[in-house]
Amino acid sequence: MFQKFESFITALLQSRAQKKIILIATLVAFILSVLMIAPTEIVKAKMLPGKNNDTFSIYVDLPNGSSIRQTDAVSQCVTSYIQQEQEVLDTETFLGMGSPLDFAGLIKGSHFKNSENVSEIVVNLTKKHDRGEPSYMMVQRIRPVIQEACQPIVVGTNIKFVEPPAGPPTLAAIVAEIYGRDAAGIRELAGKVAAIFHQTAGLVDIDVMADELYDRFDLKVNSTKITRSGLSIKQVNDIIYLAFEGMDIAVKNSETINEQIPIFLTLSPESKVFSRKDKRALEQKLSGLRLMNSNGLLVPLTEVVDIIPTRANPMIMSKDLHQMVNVVAETDMVSQVYPLMDARHMILDTLSEQYDIEKSGLFDLSLTDKNTGSHYELHWDGEMEVTLDTFRDLGGAFIAALVLIFLLMVVYYKSFTLSGIVLLGSFLSIIGVIVGHFIMDLFSADTFFLTATSLIGFIALIGISSRNSLLLIDFTKSLMSEKGMHKTEALAYAAATRAKPIFLTATAIILASTLLASDAVFGGLGVALIFGTIAAVVASLMVVPVLLHNADLERHFGFKERKAVSVYEP
Repeated sequence: MFQKFESFITALLQSRAQKKIILIATLVAFILSVLMIAPTEIVKAKMLPGKNNDTFSIYVDLPNGSSIRQTDAVSQCVTSYIQQEQEVLDTETFLGMGSPLDFAGLIKGSHFKNSENVSEIVVNLTKKHDRGEPSYMMVQRIRPVIQEACQPIVVGTNIKFVEPPAGPPTLAAIVAEIYGRDAAGIRELAGKVAAIFHQTAGLVDIDVMADELYDRFDLKVNSTKITRSGLSIKQVNDIIYLAFEGMDIAVKNSETINEQIPIFLTLSPESKVFSRKDKRALEQKLSGLRLMNSNGLLVPLTEVVDIIPTRANPMIMSKDLHQMVNVVAETDMVSQVYPLMDARHMILDTLSEQYDIEKSGLFDLSLTDKNTGSHYELHWDGEMEVTLDTFRDLGGAFIAALVLIFLLMVVYYKSFTLSGIVLLGSFLSIIGVIVGHFIMDLFSADTFFLTATSLIGFIALIGISSRNSLLLIDFTKSLMSEKGMHKTEALAYAAATRAKPIFLTATAIILASTLLASDAVFGGLGVALIFGTIAAVVASLMVVPVLLHNADLERHFGFKERKAVSVYEP
């Protein structure tokens, strides 16, 4: 078998046409593999793929001012759909608060929730090994159904699905940070960016992290009327708190319990509901609350308080002492890179009429309002920023590894040509990495992304590929300088002889990497090692010999014409 391979390599090296075909085919394969990433996007890149979890959460956010009954109605609608899933073990609903702190809630701040218009639903699934459908596929399937059915119950409701992150925790997949000095202008721009996110394919669970502006009513105590009515301010405060929040008004003694039992009093849930959201409805509700003065007369609450319409005072958010608002969005089974690019292009196209937009940094934008002259900055953050940082750092590590290997080869061989051939043979393994991800994507139910772990596998392949080339070069040098073989015969014999250890090493790597290929997070690493190793073997046994044959090996190895010595002699 190896003799046939030696004859094949010999015929290949002796034919200039075949050598040219090999080099051109390698160049074309390399160019096509790079084009598969950009601009064709056949192979898509992402920080980490979706993770199959045993639980996920659903955040229900109603407009400010919504009652706990409205929140409960929307939450019950959500749970009614969730409980129809066979793979759901149970659900837990937390009305008016967040669930006990988990990994995702730690970053999203769910433990700070404390109002009647919010709730959190925790969904527990069967073990992932007992499910045929991953959790992220389930979320993708039921999200539009639940949002379409439950969000219209209360206008302005936002239902978001939150999964435990597969990697570094971030606020969201895509975060647009909008900075400026004008609070109203920041809010307006944030609303426009959120509208663009809604029009961008692949983005879901879009939200503006800013308090809503709404009308409210303040109850101002009229101290003059209270004094004339024979009441006290404490009475007014107590009756309002008792009616809508409830409080202990007395205790009851028991013969069987040592401690006193408090008696808690509040209005019924039906009595707390306002018929309308206006001043007249509030006056009607408060007029039913009466206080007894010092003369034993009942005084309506509306006689001693003034109802003042006002506007909600939103919280001012800041980061690094700069006023800002976050617009967040999650991705629906797609990478963060491509929806962000689409949204950024849409921002440049649609907002250019109102703002002067300049590009700053890699993706960030600088906007100036043409009418007011106010200046704003749009910075991208979230998992998108982590993806860019990770790919940049891994790309830097890859380049550093190539440079270090090249310098070591120059010191060892004292030849830039041979070092360049070793480096090129190592770099060609990228063809197998990209093609391998394309092949796996064809057989995967969801998109098989080129992830950060894929780049780690590619960096690891550099050492494997370099080792194969070194085996070939060193053996060829020994045959030429010590045995007197010409470079064609020496390269063919070296390739055939070293093919066996190269194949054995590649087989061990491939078999070991198959265990990683099926993992959700490290699948990219396994696929990169499997297909990259195959490409490295082909490059080492076919492309590298052709490159070496075109080099002046006689000069590099100090070859001198002599009577050939048997390769089996010492």
